[in-house]
Amino acid sequence: MFPATWSRLSRMALSSRGRRTLSLFSSSAPSNWSKAVADAEKIVGYPTSFMSLRCLLSDELSNVAIQVKRLVGTQHPLLHTARDFVFDSGNNLPTRGLIVLLLSKAAGPSHTASDLLAQDTVSGIHTSQRNLAEITELIHTAFLVHRGIVDLKEWTVSDGPLKDMEFGNKIAVLSGDFLLANACTGLAQLNNTKVVELISSAIGDVVQGIYNENTSNTEQENSLDVEAWEEHTFLSHGALLAKSCQAAMELAQHDKEAQRLAYTFGKHLSMGHRLNSDLLPFVKSSAGESATFSFSAAPVVFHRQIVGQERWSQQLQQVKTRRNELDYSKLLAAVKSEKGVSTAMDLCCYHGNKALEAIQAFPSSEARSALENIASAITKF
Repeated sequence: MFPATWSRLSRMALSSRGRRTLSLFSSSAPSNWSKAVADAEKIVGYPTSFMSLRCLLSDELSNVAIQVKRLVGTQHPLLHTARDFVFDSGNNLPTRGLIVLLLSKAAGPSHTASDLLAQDTVSGIHTSQRNLAEITELIHTAFLVHRGIVDLKEWTVSDGPLKDMEFGNKIAVLSGDFLLANACTGLAQLNNTKVVELISSAIGDVVQGIYNENTSNTEQENSLDVEAWEEHTFLSHGALLAKSCQAAMELAQHDKEAQRLAYTFGKHLSMGHRLNSDLLPFVKSSAGESATFSFSAAPVVFHRQIVGQERWSQQLQQVKTRRNELDYSKLLAAVKSEKGVSTAMDLCCYHGNKALEAIQAFPSSEARSALENIASAITKF
């Protein structure tokens, strides 16, 4: 699943290539990304927001929405998830379905496809591929909702009343399960065993990735190396898009090479996007500015591997306050002072270039150009 190229790239990125400065990167990533997505939606004639709205306007989910309203005024994270779901935070790659549609259009019909399959195609995209795009969005949203579950073992009074947290957890579990159940029903209706196997395995990958994240403690995060980071990130962020792209080719009866290229594009695009998201706190914040970031963020992982575990432990001690809490602004400055940030940038560019290489193997078209723009946007900050 993880070729030796990844490991070689990691070692290369830890070398002199990491000397590149932040000033080489534009600070207009959100506008680049938003423009690329907006232009792409015009090509497929199917705004990504429609996928979310179709779910939100269903009778079943309306009942869930009524229950979620009861959380208004509480601090349960499900509320923030719901707001992101409706208003699109732009940080979680909410365009998985759009990418599946664009790739389907870019690949076009297979030469071996039956006439019946060609008749059921609108604007170069087969009906089953549109259904797959919605299924992909449903699965992604279901896991976003599940991520909003609060660990009550770590609950404190400042987090809000316990009864609110318990109620929010119940809604998060039930609504997430509801979305997953609908996705699985739609998946079965595609009537393609290989596609069912692909997407089912992707669901398993995401579960494994989230489980790894939730079971890791601070000590384990502090020992996470580059290879482990790549594996965890692929499972939780890359597998669903990669396998959905491959499944889209299978539905159009494309050969194994086209499926491999589609899988490669989806994998590297999602990995690059995750790196871009991890990098934002480090490239956007100024000196002394407080920024939140995880110890499992790519720049921190690379920084720790570069400086070594002993020096990293010393740096953690140096940034602790009198209350024995970490001063994240000082820690961020310490990470930025070394090559961890530039190393993560190099790796982000690597994944962006690999995604471009894969998509350029498809025929030249408006849809392919849109995917190229999206892949290029993830390498800008």
